[in-house]
Parts: sequence; structure tokens; C-alpha cells
Amino acid sequence: MGARVEATRRSLPVVAIVGRPNAGKSALFNRIVGARRAIVDDAPGVTRDRVVARAEHGGRPFLCVDTGGFVADVPRDPGALAARVRAQALAAVAEADCVVCVLDGAAGLAPDDRDTVRLLARAGKPVLFAVNKIDTPGHGPQAAEFYATGVDALFEVSAAHNRGVDELLDAIVARLPPMTDSRDDAGGTRLALLGRPNVGKSSLLNCLLGTEHALVAPEAGTTRDAVDTPVRIDGRPYVLIDTAGIRRRGRARDVLERHGAVRALGMIERADLVLFVLDASEGMTEQDARLVGRAWAAGRGVVLLANKWDLVPGAKRDVRTFRRALHAAHPAFTDLPLLCVSARTGEGVEGLFGILRQVERAYHASMPTPALNRVLRAAIEAHAPPAGAGAGPRRPVRLFYVTQTGSSPPEVTVFASAPARVPPAYARYLRTRFGEAFGLVGVPLRVRFRARRDAAALTAPRGSGARGRRSSPPRSAAARARRR
Repeated sequence: MGARVEATRRSLPVVAIVGRPNAGKSALFNRIVGARRAIVDDAPGVTRDRVVARAEHGGRPFLCVDTGGFVADVPRDPGALAARVRAQALAAVAEADCVVCVLDGAAGLAPDDRDTVRLLARAGKPVLFAVNKIDTPGHGPQAAEFYATGVDALFEVSAAHNRGVDELLDAIVARLPPMTDSRDDAGGTRLALLGRPNVGKSSLLNCLLGTEHALVAPEAGTTRDAVDTPVRIDGRPYVLIDTAGIRRRGRARDVLERHGAVRALGMIERADLVLFVLDASEGMTEQDARLVGRAWAAGRGVVLLANKWDLVPGAKRDVRTFRRALHAAHPAFTDLPLLCVSARTGEGVEGLFGILRQVERAYHASMPTPALNRVLRAAIEAHAPPAGAGAGPRRPVRLFYVTQTGSSPPEVTVFASAPARVPPAYARYLRTRFGEAFGLVGVPLRVRFRARRDAAALTAPRGSGARGRRSSPPRSAAARARRR
């Protein structure tokens, strides 16, 4: 792989939450981080991957890690999903500065709890034991039986009712290492891996990192929570967000899958760029097209990754043919960057990083006003604005001036004599000309039109006294072109 990708070394201390299934780990995690970052459900085994979020208590920041439920005994089949969830949880323990073991106060003491306590004692980390679901003081005696595991102290908590959580957090903070520089734990451009179930999003994440950071299994729906992974690519900070697969509405198999899909769509709002993963053997489906359109409408940069390229039969493994077929079926996405890759073999993945840098630069692009207006003049000379639609005399719309009014994604505002009469086709034409001139690859440039009288209000310096005064309108770009 051409670029150097490395997981970011965490500067904040790490607190791992572990325990057997359905003990309430995710509910406690959400309570600690102050947001519904992990999916909570009555069914056991909901959490599978590690979910990481920043938390703070008493002015002390730290990273909190939610893990999948596990038991101390090693499953017979090391490739089974339960074995891999267990491995993920133990990896979180190994990386943690403090461990919180959650016990189920409603279910009572189980033989597995004794084994888990012994297993964690061998980890050599500070471990706190929280008996969850002690919703009222009257339930306190339910916690006492857990002393039979040999622990010295228990914390009675109710994640659902926020009971005893502050006392637990006091104890956590007291066991964390001294404060260090905590910059850049979650900084950088946020990249969301989005797509339908089982197209290989988690496999691509693991391929990029060179390790099994996210669980991968043949069955669809393995990933349920959105998982943030801070990384550095050639020294630049990024956050990779692996999301649950999104089926067509009405096709999700169960409540958990629908919940994960809703979270995945919400990740579009948290992301800067979307790496949309397709199944190369199927091409772009209608569901894929809807999801890409949703990310584009939300103003996110988009790169298309056709994964499982190694499974495409040899006679059909021609990138240009694949690209032409995709563009013929979905012409709206003709200008989106497209890579054919294989997470299994690594084929084509090295090309992602160059495209990623182009799209990132375009997303944060700064376009100087003089250069923008030169492009506008050239566009008008090549193709003048039509009269447009609407009531009244059908005189050509005049375009006076353009300036950048937004970034991430980029936005420009064109001042016109009659903004409402600029035809959509001409707006698309200008968008294309600006995009080509400034190399805006894979990002949705927004072109707004405003009346000429709005120019002074938009461009006058604050405190200049220009408010309420009429200013000379800028000459139209066409008029300036005629004077040259």
C-alpha cells in the first residue's frame, strides 16, 4: 500500500467497559459519555465491535470504550462470532488504563461472573466492579451476593436512572494516570464508510489499518454501532467511521438492524467525506443510488469504492467498462471518483489515498474572488444566460458578480438581475465551469443566486457604516467583458 496508515496513539486515558451479555454495559457507556452513541436493547449480544467516545468527569477527559458481552471461557470455534467478540473485548482491556466490569444486579450472581473476575484480575489493570440495574435503594441487597466473587468493593448503579454513576466516575478518575497532552484524539477529516449490508465496509477498514479492528463475518448485519477509529494517513489526522449496512426501507430483518441503519444515516451528518462501498459484482443498485444521493444532498464529499473486485469474472474485470456501465445507469454520478478495489487482496486500495487528498482539498477549497469572476466572465462569453422563465418581459438575466460564501462544502453566490429566472440548466453549467476551474473533485459545489441589491450587505465590512446606504452596484460580468 503506497500511503502509510497507522492507528492514532491515544493521548487521553482509556476506560474499558466489559461484562457478560445484557448486563447494561451500553446503557452505562451512553450515560458516561452523555449521548446515545451505543445501541441499547433488551436482547443480548447487541454490541459487537468496540465503540469509543470521549467523556469527561470533574474536568478530567478520557476515552470510554464499550465492548461486546463475553464470558471467560474460550469458545470452541475460534472463528465463531462469539469468539471474535470476546477477542475484541479482551483487546480493549489490554489497551485500557482502567476497566469497569458491569454485573447484572437484576439477574443475580452467575458462575460466569466468578470466572470473569478471575480473568480480569490477571490483566494487571485497575478494575472497578459495578452492579447495574439497582434502580432503588431497596434493591441494594441484590448487590451483596456479588461479594462472593472475591471482590473488595462494589458500586451499586442504575444506568437507566443515573443512580450511583457519579460515585463510579469519581472512582474511575481517581485511578487514571496523570494528565498528558490530549490534543488530536478525535481531530481530522471524518471519513464515513457507508453502504448496504455485507458489501465489505468493515473488511475495507481492516485492510486500511492492517489489523482486525472491526468484526467481519459472512452474515449481513455484523456491524451495528458506528465505530470511530482515529488514524493518520501519511501523517495527516483522519477519523474512519465504520457504519452498519443500510437495507432498502422495509427490508431490514429486525429492530436492531433498523436501529443500526438509522445510526448509519445519522453518521452522514457527522462525516465530512463519505467512502461509499458498492458490491462490484452487482454494480450500483437503486438503493445504492438513493444513499449516494442522500450523502450528496447533505453536502458531503463522496468517493465510490467498488469492493470485491477480485470476485468479478476475468472477462468482465475491465475498469473502463465498469465505469461506463455505472455512468450510463446513473448519469448524475458521472463526475464522482470511482475505484475498483478488493479488501481481501488489497487490489486497488493504494489508489484511494491520492483521490482522498483531492476530494479533501476540494471540500475545504478557498476560491479567490478575482479568480471566480474570471471564470464567470469566461463562462458568460462562451454561453450567455438565457432569458429564463417567469412572468414579465423575457429579457436575458444579467450576472454581475460572484464570491465564495461557504466552505466544507464549498458554496458561491452569484449576484444577478433576476435570480429567480436563472434556469436550473444554466446553474448546472456554471457549477460545472467553477468545478473544473478549481478542481472540485467529488464535492457538491453549491451555487446560489441573489439579487444585485444584496451585494453590499454581503460584502461590506462590518462597522463600515455601509448599512442603510445605497452603494454603486458592481458592473455585470458581461459588461466588464465588453469593455475589455
